[in-house]
Amino acid sequence: MSTSAQPDRELAVAKYRGEASAYDRRTRVIDRYRRQTIKRLTLAPGETVIDVACGTGASFEVLERQIGSQGRLIGIDVSPEMLALARERAKCHHWDNVTLIAASVDEAQLDAQADAALFSFTHDVLQSPAAIDNVLAHLVPGARLVAVGGKSPSRWILPVHLVARRIGARYTTTLTGYDRPWQQLASRLDGLTVEQRALGAVYLASARTPS
Repeated sequence: MSTSAQPDRELAVAKYRGEASAYDRRTRVIDRYRRQTIKRLTLAPGETVIDVACGTGASFEVLERQIGSQGRLIGIDVSPEMLALARERAKCHHWDNVTLIAASVDEAQLDAQADAALFSFTHDVLQSPAAIDNVLAHLVPGARLVAVGGKSPSRWILPVHLVARRIGARYTTTLTGYDRPWQQLASRLDGLTVEQRALGAVYLASARTPS
């Protein structure tokens, strides 16, 4: 794992090269948190949503159910292996409204202004100011933004704290900011609300961009 405060792009690509094939199975336990978070986006048919660091497209089905065929789903991911699985998922479900961008989030070239953005278990991205700023620059005024992910629970619950950080280390390249992963968002968006789940090992955050 990188000891730098900034995420390590090359290490992330290498990590997910090995994780991609089993990722959905190994992370099935967090599906309920994804669903709870996406519900907070209150998406409507025809809207455009950005799935930041979309991975295998594990959130696509729930998002598609809300935006419908007239909406648009833009997925960004730096891992070719993860994105290949997302592309196959979209093809199998005939989701012709899915656009996939192979790039790091800070460098992704977006061609739309979206109504909403989802950060689902994207700790590395949330520690990159440039990545967050790129997403925010492509959201309409008053857009909804939600984030869900792992975090360090209180040290008073030491076994949970240690397990949470061990799991986090598997899917991130830095644990910098793991106590408050949403901090970079909070510094940019007034009124960010944060709730905690799983004894403090999971957080759900939501906000709107300025109108």
